[in-house]
Amino acid sequence: MTNQANPAADTAKTVKDTAETALKNGAETFKNGMENAVKGYDQFLGFGKENVEAYLRSANVTGKGVETFQNEIYLFSKQSVEETLATTKAVLGAKTVHEALEIQADFAKTAFEAYVAQVNRLNEIMLSTAKDAFEPIQHRIHAWANTAQTARAA
Repeated sequence: MTNQANPAADTAKTVKDTAETALKNGAETFKNGMENAVKGYDQFLGFGKENVEAYLRSANVTGKGVETFQNEIYLFSKQSVEETLATTKAVLGAKTVHEALEIQADFAKTAFEAYVAQVNRLNEIMLSTAKDAFEPIQHRIHAWANTAQTARAA
């Protein structure tokens, strides 16, 4: 019986050792997997927070651009009304019809030139605002692409 007990004991010890090793390896693998999952989740949360911050910066830039745009329109409208009133007074004070037509023609020419210049200025403001507003978002797009490449490589 002793011979049979020893092989059984040896087999039991081997099974026990194998089970302990498997359990230990499984626990380590599970622990590493959980740590990687938590790390990935933290990166995901951080990435989302940075996205929100980028959108807020973009919205602030856009708001300032709209404010500048509105101020430009207000100032141009105010100037245009003042020039129109001054020209109207000049036309009404003209001594001849020819003089009134000349004042009106000069006004039309300068008003058109001022309008074209203002449209160009507003276009510059819109382009600058769009560029500056998209910049934070563009950085986040690049960060996402880098994160995706890193995750794919890992």
